[in-house]
Amino acid sequence: MKRVLNWQQNTSILPLFLKETVLKTSKIIATIATFAFASILSVGVAATAATDNNVSIKKAATQTADMTSGQVRKIDKETGKLTLKHERIASLNMPPMTMVFRVKEKSMLNALQIGDTILFKAVDTNGVLTITEIK
Repeated sequence: MKRVLNWQQNTSILPLFLKETVLKTSKIIATIATFAFASILSVGVAATAATDNNVSIKKAATQTADMTSGQVRKIDKETGKLTLKHERIASLNMPPMTMVFRVKEKSMLNALQIGDTILFKAVDTNGVLTITEIK
């Protein structure tokens, strides 16, 4: 007599099959979860680095926000005047142009040469435009 096995008669076959399926599925889920966690962790680290970088950029922008770029056109050490072709000076609401500035101290002119590109800070004191800082 031939013996026919079906899942109702032999319950040990079904649980073994289910155990293998569950084990394979759980390994797949664990692998996916590991990759997902690693991805989330790397995004978090990248976001933190980006935030730190943005803070550094904002600090640098704040430090030079009142500085304007300009090109040295003429230097007059005797009178303490400097002619610059400059970009917009935001702090003075002044458009780009070429003009003459006084310098706070004549010694500020010693390191400059015609053609140099500089960063400078200018202030308006009673209608006199004065460069107070040069980088």
